[in-house]
Amino acid sequence: MVGSLVNSSLVGCDFSSSPTSRKPIVLAHGARRGDVVALSSIEALPTLAAFGEWLRKPGPWVGGFDFPFGLPRELVEHLGWPLEWQACMAHYAGLSRDEIREIFRAFCDGRPAGGKFAHRAFDRRAGSSPSMKWVNPPVAWMLHAAVPLLLAAGVDLPGLRPGDPARVALEAYPGLLARELIGRRSYKSDDRARQTPDRLIARKDLLARLETGQTRLALRLKLTHPQRDALVDDASGDRIDAVLCLVQAAWAEREGPPGWGLPPDLDPLEGWIVSA
Repeated sequence: MVGSLVNSSLVGCDFSSSPTSRKPIVLAHGARRGDVVALSSIEALPTLAAFGEWLRKPGPWVGGFDFPFGLPRELVEHLGWPLEWQACMAHYAGLSRDEIREIFRAFCDGRPAGGKFAHRAFDRRAGSSPSMKWVNPPVAWMLHAAVPLLLAAGVDLPGLRPGDPARVALEAYPGLLARELIGRRSYKSDDRARQTPDRLIARKDLLARLETGQTRLALRLKLTHPQRDALVDDASGDRIDAVLCLVQAAWAEREGPPGWGLPPDLDPLEGWIVSA
């Protein structure tokens, strides 16, 4: 195992493709010492511009970001788009959401029921939504909004594109770790009517198991009492999702460069979800 960045901080990001002050992009900041990950603060960014500005700040940091970093190879090849990642992302960013929706809908319409969407190699393993999906959840818009900001900021994107080695950005997925902790129990909802006592209990259980290190990542989350209360009280789950991404980033940081725990046979067009 190679040593990680000296004095690097960690960040987990719960992303929104259309952030507002009421539904911001949430960053969970922290640090790892041994097998303990301590949450230091939660930051809310109400605009994409604010997120882009944060990405450009000097490191060192290692971050786990909850949005797709790439499209399925099957889709890209079918559409005749560039097969080199950065060129593909530049092409994708140059399209409007309406254009993307029509292109993706036409692709899906030509496929059989149950197999409408193309998947990346690890989607089913991680339980993540196809990165071409434009509704429920609209991860295609998340990719469209976020990846150009990563490129503009010049961060390092292991397996995809080299950049500033003091700012390492990795694709994370909180649902992967949440299912390991509490199965498929729902712990969050943006709909107030669905913010039930059962979901509150699920958030408490999730955090309790995260604090005692009951995952294959072999990391324990350290929280203060006010931090724990704030995470439990956030019925939307955005803060908890950012913290789950923080723990995934900590696992990658412990694995260290140059691989950061990513598989050696990673598809350089599709990317990979850290710890999948």
